[in-house]
Amino acid sequence: MLEGDDVSRLLDILGNRNRRRIIQLLRQKPCFVTEISDRLMISPKAVIEHLQLMEREQILLSRNDRSRRKYYYLSRDFKVVISLENIEKEFLHEVAADYSNKEEFFSLLESVKKLLESRDNILADLEYIERDIDRKISDLKLTGKDILASETEFNLVLALSGCEMTLVDLEEFSGISPKDLLVLLDGLAVKGIVQRTGEYYKVCDIYAK
Repeated sequence: MLEGDDVSRLLDILGNRNRRRIIQLLRQKPCFVTEISDRLMISPKAVIEHLQLMEREQILLSRNDRSRRKYYYLSRDFKVVISLENIEKEFLHEVAADYSNKEEFFSLLESVKKLLESRDNILADLEYIERDIDRKISDLKLTGKDILASETEFNLVLALSGCEMTLVDLEEFSGISPKDLLVLLDGLAVKGIVQRTGEYYKVCDIYAK
Protein backbone atom coordinates (compact mmCIF):
# COMPACT_ATOMS: atom_id res chain seq x y z
CA MET A 1 0.00 0.00 0.00
CA LEU A 2 1.27 3.44 -0.90
CA GLU A 3 1.68 6.07 1.77
CA GLY A 4 2.72 9.68 2.20
CA ASP A 5 4.61 11.21 -0.71
CA ASP A 6 3.92 8.21 -2.97
CA VAL A 7 0.18 8.77 -2.59
CA SER A 8 0.57 12.50 -3.28
CA ARG A 9 2.56 11.83 -6.48
CA LEU A 10 0.01 9.27 -7.65
CA LEU A 11 -2.88 11.67 -7.06
CA ASP A 12 -1.01 14.40 -8.95
CA ILE A 13 -0.59 12.04 -11.90
CA LEU A 14 -4.22 10.89 -11.86
CA GLY A 15 -5.37 14.48 -11.53
CA ASN A 16 -4.75 14.90 -15.25
CA ARG A 17 -7.72 13.74 -17.36
CA ASN A 18 -5.62 12.69 -20.36
CA ARG A 19 -3.34 10.55 -18.20
CA ARG A 20 -6.42 8.82 -16.79
CA ARG A 21 -7.66 8.22 -20.36
CA ILE A 22 -4.29 6.75 -21.35
CA ILE A 23 -4.32 4.40 -18.35
CA GLN A 24 -7.86 3.31 -19.22
CA LEU A 25 -6.79 2.58 -22.80
CA LEU A 26 -3.73 0.61 -21.68
CA ARG A 27 -5.96 -1.50 -19.43
CA GLN A 28 -7.37 -2.94 -22.67
CA LYS A 29 -4.03 -3.71 -24.36
CA PRO A 30 -0.47 -2.40 -24.84
CA CYS A 31 -0.32 0.52 -27.29
CA PHE A 32 2.31 2.57 -29.11
CA VAL A 33 2.42 6.37 -29.27
CA THR A 34 0.67 6.80 -32.61
CA GLU A 35 -2.13 4.46 -31.57
CA ILE A 36 -2.74 6.34 -28.32
CA SER A 37 -2.62 9.68 -30.13
CA ASP A 38 -5.15 8.55 -32.75
CA ARG A 39 -7.52 6.82 -30.31
CA LEU A 40 -7.62 9.61 -27.75
CA MET A 41 -7.13 12.57 -30.12
CA ILE A 42 -4.14 13.90 -28.17
CA SER A 43 -1.10 15.34 -29.94
CA PRO A 44 1.84 12.91 -30.21
CA LYS A 45 4.08 15.29 -28.26
CA ALA A 46 1.62 15.46 -25.35
CA VAL A 47 1.20 11.66 -25.40
CA ILE A 48 4.96 11.21 -25.20
CA GLU A 49 5.24 13.58 -22.22
CA HIS A 50 2.44 11.77 -20.34
CA LEU A 51 3.95 8.35 -21.06
CA GLN A 52 7.45 9.38 -19.99
CA LEU A 53 6.12 10.81 -16.72
CA MET A 54 4.16 7.65 -15.90
CA GLU A 55 7.10 5.46 -16.91
CA ARG A 56 9.38 7.37 -14.51
CA GLU A 57 6.85 6.75 -11.74
CA GLN A 58 6.83 3.03 -12.70
CA ILE A 59 3.12 3.10 -13.48
CA LEU A 60 3.95 2.03 -17.04
CA LEU A 61 6.56 -0.21 -18.62
CA SER A 62 7.60 -0.35 -22.27
CA ARG A 63 9.05 -2.83 -24.73
CA ASN A 64 10.13 -2.66 -28.38
CA ASP A 65 8.87 -5.03 -31.05
CA ARG A 66 10.97 -6.32 -33.94
CA SER A 67 10.44 -3.13 -35.94
CA ARG A 68 11.66 -1.03 -32.94
CA ARG A 69 8.16 0.30 -32.30
CA LYS A 70 7.81 1.03 -28.61
CA TYR A 71 4.75 -0.38 -26.84
CA TYR A 72 3.57 0.83 -23.43
CA TYR A 73 1.62 -1.22 -20.90
CA LEU A 74 0.60 -0.98 -17.26
CA SER A 75 3.22 -2.29 -14.86
CA ARG A 76 0.40 -3.23 -12.53
CA ASP A 77 -3.24 -2.32 -12.23
CA PHE A 78 -4.47 -0.26 -9.35
CA LYS A 79 -7.51 1.44 -7.99
CA VAL A 80 -7.92 4.48 -5.80
CA VAL A 81 -10.42 4.33 -2.95
CA ILE A 82 -11.28 7.52 -1.10
CA SER A 83 -13.23 7.29 2.12
CA LEU A 84 -14.48 10.06 4.36
CA GLU A 85 -14.46 9.30 8.06
CA ASN A 86 -15.01 11.04 11.36
CA ILE A 87 -17.12 13.86 9.91
CA GLU A 88 -19.15 15.53 12.61
CA LYS A 89 -22.93 15.28 12.16
CA GLU A 90 -23.27 18.99 12.88
CA PHE A 91 -21.05 19.78 9.89
CA LEU A 92 -23.13 17.54 7.65
CA HIS A 93 -26.29 19.27 8.78
CA GLU A 94 -24.74 22.64 7.99
CA VAL A 95 -23.79 21.51 4.49
CA ALA A 96 -27.28 20.13 3.90
CA ALA A 97 -28.82 23.37 5.13
CA ASP A 98 -26.67 25.42 2.75
CA TYR A 99 -28.09 23.52 -0.22
CA SER A 100 -31.68 23.37 1.01
CA ASN A 101 -32.34 26.83 -0.34
CA LYS A 102 -34.64 26.34 -3.32
CA GLU A 103 -33.51 29.47 -5.11
CA GLU A 104 -29.91 28.33 -5.08
CA PHE A 105 -30.94 24.80 -6.05
CA PHE A 106 -32.83 25.91 -9.14
CA SER A 107 -30.07 28.34 -10.06
CA LEU A 108 -27.53 25.50 -9.97
CA LEU A 109 -29.94 23.25 -11.85
CA GLU A 110 -30.24 25.83 -14.62
CA SER A 111 -26.44 26.13 -14.78
CA VAL A 112 -26.08 22.37 -15.10
CA LYS A 113 -28.72 22.33 -17.83
CA LYS A 114 -26.88 25.00 -19.84
CA LEU A 115 -23.54 23.25 -19.39
CA LEU A 116 -25.00 19.95 -20.59
CA GLU A 117 -26.50 21.67 -23.63
CA SER A 118 -23.15 23.33 -24.36
CA ARG A 119 -21.37 19.99 -24.03
CA ASP A 120 -23.78 18.36 -26.49
CA ASN A 121 -23.19 21.17 -28.98
CA ILE A 122 -19.42 20.91 -28.58
CA LEU A 123 -19.49 17.12 -29.03
CA ALA A 124 -21.61 17.50 -32.17
CA ASP A 125 -19.14 20.05 -33.54
CA LEU A 126 -16.22 17.80 -32.56
CA GLU A 127 -17.73 14.84 -34.38
CA TYR A 128 -18.12 16.99 -37.50
CA ILE A 129 -14.53 18.22 -37.19
CA GLU A 130 -13.23 14.66 -36.78
CA ARG A 131 -15.03 13.55 -39.93
CA ASP A 132 -13.62 16.57 -41.77
CA ILE A 133 -10.10 15.78 -40.49
CA ASP A 134 -10.42 12.18 -41.71
CA ARG A 135 -11.50 13.37 -45.16
CA LYS A 136 -8.69 15.92 -45.38
CA ILE A 137 -6.09 13.35 -44.29
CA SER A 138 -7.33 10.96 -46.99
CA ASP A 139 -7.11 13.76 -49.57
CA LEU A 140 -3.66 14.71 -48.29
CA LYS A 141 -2.45 11.13 -48.61
CA LEU A 142 -3.79 10.92 -52.16
CA THR A 143 -2.28 14.20 -53.35
CA GLY A 144 1.01 13.52 -51.57
CA LYS A 145 1.71 10.15 -53.17
CA ASP A 146 3.87 11.81 -55.84
CA ILE A 147 5.56 14.11 -53.32
CA LEU A 148 6.26 11.82 -50.37
CA ALA A 149 8.41 8.74 -50.85
CA SER A 150 6.80 6.48 -48.24
CA GLU A 151 4.11 5.94 -45.63
CA THR A 152 6.73 6.78 -43.00
CA GLU A 153 7.33 10.22 -44.53
CA PHE A 154 3.59 10.81 -44.58
CA ASN A 155 3.23 9.86 -40.90
CA LEU A 156 6.09 12.20 -39.94
CA VAL A 157 4.54 15.10 -41.86
CA LEU A 158 1.15 14.38 -40.31
CA ALA A 159 2.61 14.32 -36.77
CA LEU A 160 4.49 17.59 -37.35
CA SER A 161 1.38 19.26 -38.75
CA GLY A 162 -0.13 19.10 -35.26
CA CYS A 163 2.83 20.39 -33.24
CA GLU A 164 6.56 21.02 -33.20
CA MET A 165 8.62 18.02 -32.08
CA THR A 166 12.27 17.30 -31.26
CA LEU A 167 14.28 14.47 -32.77
CA VAL A 168 13.83 12.54 -29.51
CA ASP A 169 10.05 13.08 -29.68
CA LEU A 170 9.96 11.85 -33.27
CA GLU A 171 12.07 8.81 -32.40
CA GLU A 172 9.63 7.96 -29.62
CA PHE A 173 6.70 8.55 -31.96
CA SER A 174 7.95 6.58 -34.95
CA GLY A 175 10.29 3.94 -33.51
CA ILE A 176 12.86 4.91 -36.15
CA SER A 177 16.54 5.28 -35.24
CA PRO A 178 17.91 8.84 -34.99
CA LYS A 179 20.22 8.24 -37.96
CA ASP A 180 17.39 7.12 -40.24
CA LEU A 181 15.14 9.89 -38.92
CA LEU A 182 17.69 12.55 -39.83
CA VAL A 183 17.85 11.18 -43.37
CA LEU A 184 14.06 11.34 -43.69
CA LEU A 185 13.82 14.82 -42.15
CA ASP A 186 16.62 16.16 -44.34
CA GLY A 187 14.78 14.79 -47.37
CA LEU A 188 11.54 16.48 -46.29
CA ALA A 189 13.46 19.72 -45.70
CA VAL A 190 14.89 19.58 -49.25
CA LYS A 191 11.32 19.20 -50.54
CA GLY A 192 10.34 22.32 -48.57
CA ILE A 193 7.87 20.47 -46.38
CA VAL A 194 9.66 20.41 -43.01
CA GLN A 195 12.02 22.88 -41.39
CA ARG A 196 14.16 22.86 -38.26
CA THR A 197 14.27 25.66 -35.70
CA GLY A 198 16.79 24.96 -32.95
CA GLU A 199 15.95 21.53 -31.53
CA TYR A 200 12.45 21.48 -33.00
CA TYR A 201 11.10 20.31 -36.34
CA LYS A 202 7.86 21.59 -37.81
CA VAL A 203 5.90 21.78 -41.05
CA CYS A 204 6.91 24.78 -43.15
CA ASP A 205 4.54 27.73 -43.21
CA ILE A 206 3.65 27.87 -46.91
CA TYR A 207 2.05 31.31 -46.51
CA ALA A 208 5.33 32.77 -45.29
CA LYS A 209 7.04 31.91 -48.55
